[in-house]
Amino acid sequence: MPLTHTRDLFTKALKGKYALGAFNVNNMELIQAIVEACEEEKAPVILQISKGARQYANPVYLKKLIEAAISVTNIPIAVHLDHGDTVELCRQCIDEGFTSVMIDGSHLPFEKNVEVCKRVVDYAHKHNCVVEGELGQLVGAQFDEGEHGGSFSKGGVYTHPDEAVEFVRQTGVDSLAIAIGNSHGAYKFKGAQHLNLDRLTAIKKALMDASLGDYPLVLHGASSVPRELVEEINRTGGKLGEDAAGVPEADIEIARRTGVTKVNIDTDLRLAMTAGIRKAFLDNPKEFDPRKYLGPARVRVKELVRHKVRNVLCCAGQAFD
Repeated sequence: MPLTHTRDLFTKALKGKYALGAFNVNNMELIQAIVEACEEEKAPVILQISKGARQYANPVYLKKLIEAAISVTNIPIAVHLDHGDTVELCRQCIDEGFTSVMIDGSHLPFEKNVEVCKRVVDYAHKHNCVVEGELGQLVGAQFDEGEHGGSFSKGGVYTHPDEAVEFVRQTGVDSLAIAIGNSHGAYKFKGAQHLNLDRLTAIKKALMDASLGDYPLVLHGASSVPRELVEEINRTGGKLGEDAAGVPEADIEIARRTGVTKVNIDTDLRLAMTAGIRKAFLDNPKEFDPRKYLGPARVRVKELVRHKVRNVLCCAGQAFD
């Protein structure tokens, strides 16, 4: 099956009241685990590639790995640029065949964000590619955690409903990432761990009232940071803090029913892979064959993805609807 456009996936997800998992990838084991899990659950999937992943793995390698995944499965797969920070990077990915790109101008003044996003939209739509924009600022690392050039926001800026309407109208963007208390990284909250679901409802209503329809919204920083993974990593020599905390899965379920159509998950994949590798080394400290520790790590990622698509995003069984 050829690559799928997120526009097609969003239409079905909005109608079915489920969300699409957008999982970040940067190596073979992650791609294998995600695609195998979604194939077994018959779930459509979005594979996300960040600027940092392109620098780490080389875009050609990632493209060929995804081509291999497409050749061995029939589920719908879209490939998305996550947190593109320049118009040029977005254009490169569009030219390489990405079916979706994100231009992140959330750190810019509103007018500049609109201008940059509109430039990407104009180019993308001429090349049959869809665009995700972002309005508001998440707490935590901006762009891609750990990348050079990324800034860190301690307070965050919630997306304003009226500004969301104007942003969508002026840019023509196909989906919008919003800030409602979500955050990048493994330390998302101080105090109560909850999204501002009232703000989500207000944004969705404003878009609907503005005759923009059942508009697709995106939730970045939506990993749940499972306590059991954190504890396992620490038991096997890790040093994650006790304040590691993610978005409650119950909040994501409500967000899904309210109209969040795409849910980004990266940190949870990293935690699952790290837990698998650490356990393999603890069980056999003499091991030096990468297959013997990356294999179990791949299994852990696969288990996590199956849980997400089946029990949280509820997109299992929707690949061929």
